[in-house]
Amino acid sequence: MEQEPRSRPGDADQGSAAHHAYVFVKERLLDGRFASGTLLSENEIARQLEISRTPVRQAFLQLETEEILELYPRRGALVKPVSTSDAYDVLEVRLLVETHCAERAARRGASLAAAFRDSLAEQERTLETGGTGFAVADRQFHRLIVAANENRILMRQYDALRDRQQRMLATAIALDETLIVQFIAEHRQIAGAIERGDGRAAADLVTAHLRGAYERGRGPLRGRFTDSDRW
Repeated sequence: MEQEPRSRPGDADQGSAAHHAYVFVKERLLDGRFASGTLLSENEIARQLEISRTPVRQAFLQLETEEILELYPRRGALVKPVSTSDAYDVLEVRLLVETHCAERAARRGASLAAAFRDSLAEQERTLETGGTGFAVADRQFHRLIVAANENRILMRQYDALRDRQQRMLATAIALDETLIVQFIAEHRQIAGAIERGDGRAAADLVTAHLRGAYERGRGPLRGRFTDSDRW
């Protein structure tokens, strides 16, 4: 009978170190601290984390499969820029999902008031630290709207976009930190429309918000939407 391979001493530690390196690097990729076009060094990350290069390399490999990094042997890992086509694809899906969900969420708007209030307060707190953490708070706000529909299949599909959404927002904020104040104001308008049960207004506000964020962060829509389009 074939025996199961035995784990070697240090395997668990190595796996734990790789996970730690993965979380460390990915957090900084998603919040913009590791900006697009940056070349990351295995040695430097390993030094910061006080671990060997092997778990850092494992973390880089995982992030390459997620299409966030591009590895260059003996040079490091390049933070891949968000492509225009990828940004547009995410926008299109978000318009379809979030406008639908905003309109439906308005049917139970009053019950969401406390959650919106907490979310907006968290967003405003990020202003005290120069916007650090806003991309995460933004993601949670939009997820509240989708989750209000209580459609688990739709929720899973939406969550599949979460890393791309957060990274694109971090890119936009890096270009112009004053956008945070504007985004919070727009979120407040969306929450208000949902709370008062005005589904059409909520959907229209979400559309304007998402299109505006795309235009400011990734460039013009190049006419792919017309003013009469409503998603």
